[in-house]
Amino acid sequence: MDWKKIGLFAGGVLMGSYGVKILSSGDAKKAYTHTTAAVLRMKDTVMKDVTTIRENAGDIAAAAKDINEERQRDYDAQMIEDAKAVLAQASDAAAEAGA
Repeated sequence: MDWKKIGLFAGGVLMGSYGVKILSSGDAKKAYTHTTAAVLRMKDTVMKDVTTIRENAGDIAAAAKDINEERQRDYDAQMIEDAKAVLAQASDAAAEAGA
């Protein structure tokens, strides 16, 4: 028989029994309560930060959309100007050819 293993098992059972008593003591309960309260306070702070980040991300996305729309308007206006220039050149060339 392996007395070392039996001794370790018995020691584990004994420590487990005392561990349960220690963990269920009033002092331990008080420590758990304070820890839980701190975690809840931290959660509130984190959620406020997440809300702020979401709001900022929404503002950034809206500004980026505005920038892209403005760039597209500028591009479209430039394309119209280029088309007008090509038409004017074609008109001038046709007038010269007809004269």
